[in-house]
Amino acid sequence: MSESRQTHFGYQTVDEAQKAGRVAGVFHSVATRYDLMNDLMSGGLHRLWKIFTVRQAAVRPGMRVLDVAGGTADLARAFARRVGPRGEVWLTDINGSMLAVGRDRLIDDGCLHPAVQCDAEALPFPDAYFDRVSVAFGLRNMTHKERALAEMHRVLAPGGRLLVLEFSRVRKALAPLYDIYSFSVLPWLGARVAGDEASYRYLAESIRMHPDQETLKTMMESAGFTRVRYFNLTGGVVALHEGFKP
Repeated sequence: MSESRQTHFGYQTVDEAQKAGRVAGVFHSVATRYDLMNDLMSGGLHRLWKIFTVRQAAVRPGMRVLDVAGGTADLARAFARRVGPRGEVWLTDINGSMLAVGRDRLIDDGCLHPAVQCDAEALPFPDAYFDRVSVAFGLRNMTHKERALAEMHRVLAPGGRLLVLEFSRVRKALAPLYDIYSFSVLPWLGARVAGDEASYRYLAESIRMHPDQETLKTMMESAGFTRVRYFNLTGGVVALHEGFKP
């Protein structure tokens, strides 16, 4: 009998086979309050981080764009306004509850683009199909990040661009206050607003377990991306990584 492989779920160590289900449980729980909680947790800053990401993507009319782990479709909706009637935007998420919220928001905007439930580690798209791929606040929840990055590289066309917006490592001077906020305020907000303290404690822990800026840069390069760089936002609370497929 083969031994099960271990990975992290926040600060816990779990079997790899269990992580996807436990992450799914978190997002099924928070889906209906996800946007409200994002506004409260970030003081609205998540909207500015996403605006910066969309601008950096430089999406043009007629492009094909894939939004991986796109959740409630903030990026997908912005991209849809830019690709025009000749372009395509595909919203994907492994979590059906989150995807349903995002799909409905696209429809409410009059954006009739496809929404597909799928695993980022096995994307159901042909090689070299997309001009841009984005993933915002989703990579840290993936069990095999290297596999997901390789899949994003595979579906990008040569010259295409990957954008990874994710929580990262804050400046050392901010770390003590950030820890107090993460492990005291976030779970308190989760309990009071979303009725789910445990999911927001996991959020804080998952951020600490995610690779830092330089490590993620190296991972993207190992997946085949070139000209990889990152932008620290809000003192490193969040970083936007950008890489190109040669």
